[in-house]
This record gives sequence, structure tokens and C-alpha cells, in this order.
Amino acid sequence: MSFRTRLFLAILLAVLLPLGALALGVRRELERRLTREYQGRVASMTRVIESDLARESGMVSLRLAAMALQLGRDNRFRLAAVQQDPANRAYLLNYAGEAMQLSGLSMLQIQDSAGRILSSGHFRNQFDRPAPELSRLLTGIRDTLVLIRTRTPDSTLVALARIDSVRLGGKRLTLVGGIEAESRLLSKLARDSSLGVTLVYPGLRLAQSSARQVVRAVGLPYVDLLAEHRVQVDTAQLVVTQSLDALRALRRGVNRWLLLALGLTLALALIGAAWLSARISRPLRELAAKTSRIDLDRLDQSFETDRRDEIGTLSHLLGAMTERLRNSSARLREAERRAAVGDLARQVTHDIKNGLAPIRNVLRHLTQVSQEEPDRLPGIFEARRGTLDSSVEYLDTLARNYDRLAPGPEGRACDVNAIVEQVLRNTSRDGAVHARLSERLPHALGDSLMVRRVLENLVGNALDSIAGQPRGSVTVSTERVGQGTEPERVRLVVADTGAGMTRPELERAFDDFYTTKPGGTGLGLSIVRRLILDLNGSLRVETEPGTGTRMVVELPSVSAGDAAV
Repeated sequence: MSFRTRLFLAILLAVLLPLGALALGVRRELERRLTREYQGRVASMTRVIESDLARESGMVSLRLAAMALQLGRDNRFRLAAVQQDPANRAYLLNYAGEAMQLSGLSMLQIQDSAGRILSSGHFRNQFDRPAPELSRLLTGIRDTLVLIRTRTPDSTLVALARIDSVRLGGKRLTLVGGIEAESRLLSKLARDSSLGVTLVYPGLRLAQSSARQVVRAVGLPYVDLLAEHRVQVDTAQLVVTQSLDALRALRRGVNRWLLLALGLTLALALIGAAWLSARISRPLRELAAKTSRIDLDRLDQSFETDRRDEIGTLSHLLGAMTERLRNSSARLREAERRAAVGDLARQVTHDIKNGLAPIRNVLRHLTQVSQEEPDRLPGIFEARRGTLDSSVEYLDTLARNYDRLAPGPEGRACDVNAIVEQVLRNTSRDGAVHARLSERLPHALGDSLMVRRVLENLVGNALDSIAGQPRGSVTVSTERVGQGTEPERVRLVVADTGAGMTRPELERAFDDFYTTKPGGTGLGLSIVRRLILDLNGSLRVETEPGTGTRMVVELPSVSAGDAAV
């Protein structure tokens, strides 16, 4: 994983983890507070419903009490109910119906002490029907609402009823009255649209809904007058339910806005993290690219910057390091140059002295003969003339050899394949030398004479290393390297199957005047190294004792179309 990726992930996590924790905390706190407030409002509305129910119960009780007081003053009702006057029978039959309409009740029955129905407002045909169970059951629950299921001429009636009584002529009459519960009362109790009030009694099937939650259930005595065999007594419930749609909608709204905020923040975090990581990693990549191009032969990289942060400090440090390397390299080159010049001067002095010694001896001899025996001077000169010519020829050859040590590069494009073919044609041991040349090799930027001198020295050393080996061979190959992002270069490889070099021998192989061959000057590889440096190339040696040696030379290339050979 790259540094940029790690930095991107670190910035992203640093933003998302606190943001996620904040979002979850805010969502949890909002949901808790909203739920608590919503439940508080529901509880308050439930208490209002209970208060309304109690008020309705009180209203029914007051209406029955008023009706009982009125009956005590009604002589016609007294004559019909107590004295059973036939003339007032119709009045008795119609009394409950008229009184029920005037009082706003939905159910009204008047029974005598034996439980016989004297008058029924909700179902007139129940007159004279015995119903002792109803009065007996209601007497035990006199002070509370009772849910009664009875019949009307058209349908079934479910009413919330109360009981009251009155004494007329020494007889006790029972009044049972109530209001219709399933439509009239329930619609009045459910004031809030999120709340619902439902009556649940035996035999009633209600559809279960996951969208509503029961918040309160009020128990009521239940009397079923429509049971087949006898009056059935059980328990009913007035159930208050809460609709969860509003709460769920509220939660969905909160979640939607939180997700929207989180998504926007995530997008901004991604963009910011990508931008910040790229802003930090880009100068580091540039510094790495510049640093990778630094070597002792290329110290011209510039690390100048206007940044004042840590990257700017690193750039200044790398620039200072490069400057120190540049100064040290210059001093090292100067020291090497002086050492090489000193060694070369000593060698030149030694060689010139060796060449001048015979000439000095001949001149002394001729001077002595001219002074002592002038007549023999021509003969002696002719006898010693060969020595003079040989010494002069030696000095001339020596001068030419030293002149070839440091030619100036011409900086022209040269065909490395053609130079290899020319050098191999002039090699005396053609059978031991093989060539593997790349067909699409670009031209190298350099000097043909310098490249040829490099190749002649390397091939000569390779041939010397296989001397005495019956199957020894030397392979010269060329190839094109560095395509793509790297600069294109021409690679020249000279490989032999000789004895190879040990590590100590390799470390001294490029020193001036170091040689392991009898009669060698020790300047061959030293000259090769200097020539390759002058050509802005590089040299790499791969060798192991007993496996041979590979000399790898890489030179800068130029386009074949721009070559000016």
C-alpha cells in the first residue's frame, strides 16, 4: 500500500469515525427525546379520554336521576305502572321512548321490582317481557359504567349504561339507561387523529395492525342480553391505541436528514482526503523522482522551492546534500585527475628517460670519436644510426600512444552496430568472437572513435581472459533499453567465458597502472572508464571467479531521424 493510499485512508477515518459517532449520538438522542415527548402527549390524551369517559358516565347518571325524579311526580305513570290503570297503558308503553329522545339516551328500560319490563325505549316490543337477570346483575355494579349488548328493531345495540331506581306507591322501579358506544361515544372520545378508541368484548373480532400500539385498556363489566340460553356476564375493554405512523414518519425524517448530512459530509471528506493526500504526496513523489536521478556523474538536479513547510525543509536539505556531493565529486575528480596526471607524468618521464638513454649514449660516443678520431666519425655514425632511428621511433610511438589517452568527444550520433562489426572484422581471433546485434537499435550520442576505443579495449581484455581455453568465447551484444518513462539508452555488452575476477581484483580493476597480465600497462580499463564518463554513459561489471565476466556499457541515444553521421 502506497503512502498516498495510507494517508488517504487515515484522513478519511479521522473524519468519518467522529462524524459517525456524532451522527449516531444525535440520532439516538433525537429519537429518545421525540419518543418521550410523543409518549407524553399520548399519555396526556389518554387521560383526557378517561376524563371524557367519566364525564359521559356522570351525564348518563344525572339523566337517569332526573328521569327518576320526574317519574315520582308523574301521576299518569304512577297510575299505569303501580295501579295498572288500563286507560294509561298506552302512555306507559310510549313513556320510555319519549323520555329517551328527550334525554339524549340511546337505551332506556324501566323494570318493576320483579324484573318485568314496563317500558322500553330502544325496543318497544319488549313490554311485559321478564328480565330479572339484568336488574339483578346491574344492582351489584350500580356505581360504574356497564357495557350492554342488546337488540333494537333494526339491529344490535352496544351501549354504555348506568342503573338507577325510584319508589312509587311502595314499589321499587329500576331504570337502565345508556348511550350508544360504538359510533357515537367512541368518535367523541378520540379527539386526536393519532389515537383510536375501540371497544373489545367477547365475540368481537378485530383485525390486528402492526401500525398501532395499545397504550391503555380500561376494563368494563359486560352484559350480553343476546346470548341464546341466558344472560351472559363477562368483561369488556375500552382500548386506547396509538398510531405509529406519525412516530415512524418522524423517525424516517430524522434518519433521512442524518443520512443526507452524512452522505454530503462523506463526499466532502472523500474529496478533501483525496486532495490533501495528493497535495502531500505529489511533492514527495517529485522529490523522489529527482533524488532517483542523482549519481556522481549527474549532480545537476535542482531542489529549489518556495515552500516553508516540512517538505520545503526536506527540499532544502536535499539541495544542500546535492551541493555537498557536487563539491565533493569535483574535489574527488580533481584529486583523481591530479593523481592520474602524476602517475602518467611519472610513467612518461620514465618512458622518455628510457628512450633518451640510447640517444644520449650514441651522442656521447660520437662526440668522443669526433674529438679523438675524426676520420672514423662517418663509419661510427653509420654503425650507430640504427640505434638512433630505433630510439626516435620508440619516442614517436610513445607520443602517439599518450595522445590517444584523452581525446575530446565530438558529440555526434554514431551507429554502435557498425562499430561493433568493424572492430570484430579487425579481430585476429574471429572464431572465438560472436555478435548478437539488435536490428532496431537507435544511434548513440557520442564519438565514434571513443566508442571504438572502448570496444577495442573491452574485446582485447576479453580475448586475453580466454587465452589458453580451447572452447573459450567472447560475445558482443547490443540492445535498446529504457523505453517508457525511463530515458532511452543503448546497451553494449561484452561477455567472456574466462576465469572471471575476484572481489579484490574487481575493486582495483579500474585503477591506473594496475594489471595482472605480463607486459600490460594497466591503463586499458582506466581509459575505458574515463571515455565512458566523457560520453555521459555508465559501466557495470558482472563477474564471478570461474564463470567469466560481463562488461555492460550504457550510452545515451538519439533519434535515428535526427542522426548526423
